[in-house]
Amino acid sequence: DVQLVESGGGLVQPGGSLRLSCAASGFTFSKIYMSWSRQAPGKELEWVAGIEAGGDSRRYAKFVNGRFTISRDNAKSMLYLQLSSLKTEDTAMYYCAEGHTGVRGQGTLVTVSS
Repeated sequence: DVQLVESGGGLVQPGGSLRLSCAASGFTFSKIYMSWSRQAPGKELEWVAGIEAGGDSRRYAKFVNGRFTISRDNAKSMLYLQLSSLKTEDTAMYYCAEGHTGVRGQGTLVTVSS
């Protein structure tokens, strides 16, 4: 079974940075597109970024505007999301997702507040 476990969330001040991690198991990670999505309180789930299996192609939602970087380590079956220049509106539960089935992990909470 696909299993995804996110970590790295926390409380950070506006302008700060965090690195989110997603540990994947139960599938051939190196062959699958992966993505990050988020859900803010009272809002719908929104896609944040995606990365192709080989790591050579990455895409971001418009609101990212160069502040986030998605990456992966296929040897370790790990997905990452580096968050920088964080804003209060980035406060959300962040989820990683497996591209074939759409399965998501339990999420990691990012709170941006002064």
